[in-house]
Amino acid sequence: MVSAVFHGPLEGASAPPSNPSIPTRLANTAATKPSASSDTGQKLMKSNTATRIDWRDLALTVVPPLLGLCLLAGLWALVSISTGSSIPGPVETWAQAVELFSDPFYDNGPNDQGVGWNVLMSLERVAVGFGLAALVGIPAGFAIGRFTFLGRMFNPLISLLRPVSPLAWLPIGLLVFKGANPAAIWTIFICSIWPMVINTAVGVQRVPQDYMNVARVLNLSEWKILTKILFPAVLPYMLTGVRLAVGTAWLVIVAAEMLTGGVGIGFWVWDEWNNLNVKNIIIAIFVIGIVGLALEFALIKLASAFTFEEVKS
Repeated sequence: MVSAVFHGPLEGASAPPSNPSIPTRLANTAATKPSASSDTGQKLMKSNTATRIDWRDLALTVVPPLLGLCLLAGLWALVSISTGSSIPGPVETWAQAVELFSDPFYDNGPNDQGVGWNVLMSLERVAVGFGLAALVGIPAGFAIGRFTFLGRMFNPLISLLRPVSPLAWLPIGLLVFKGANPAAIWTIFICSIWPMVINTAVGVQRVPQDYMNVARVLNLSEWKILTKILFPAVLPYMLTGVRLAVGTAWLVIVAAEMLTGGVGIGFWVWDEWNNLNVKNIIIAIFVIGIVGLALEFALIKLASAFTFEEVKS
């Protein structure tokens, strides 16, 4: 058998692939492929960055309101100190509030009920008066905005009656309805109807004329124009009127209940004043503000859900 020894590659043949050692291959792999530790480090860095951003956003959201509340409490304490014992300070009022809200729904008779019952009764009056105003005001706004003749007819009346003080309507309600509760509801109705009428009418008038021209070409009925064209376009304006109206209604009911008596947060404030219980009056002020804020927030969320955009207060 003849054996041949080749000291180099044959002519025209490709050189065989080199066979690097295992340490060399591991070094090359380490140079080209990131290690698990580096991946973990990058993830930790991203996580730390996201955490810092989240904490910064949280601080910007929480710290300014807390500073505002601290400023209010500080000014309140200064006023309390400067007036002696006339106005109770934040600490005394907080202790009274804890005691008061430990049993907010007690009932010792028609003239001695907890703050919870008074708030619920006021909300019930607001709901009835505001609901009636919506049932009348929104359709009236559509009609006034849609038909020029009606707009020219009712605009002077709205301009005349809208600036009238809410309490000026209360005696008319007492005279007509012969009762404090329906008179308060009437006052809420007549004062909260104007924002809904005006905003709805303005929304109808600002519908692009091209929409109405298309409806005329398609020979749509008035009902189709209302449901398919006007209502979707006017909805943001209408919800703005609703927000303004419910804020007006909550303001009016407190003043009306002070004069009409009965169960309600306004009457409760007046009754505490007659008892010279200033702590409960201050607590009632905060309760009125918190309930009004909750109503405003709920309507902002409702408007955002229907208009698909962020609605700012």
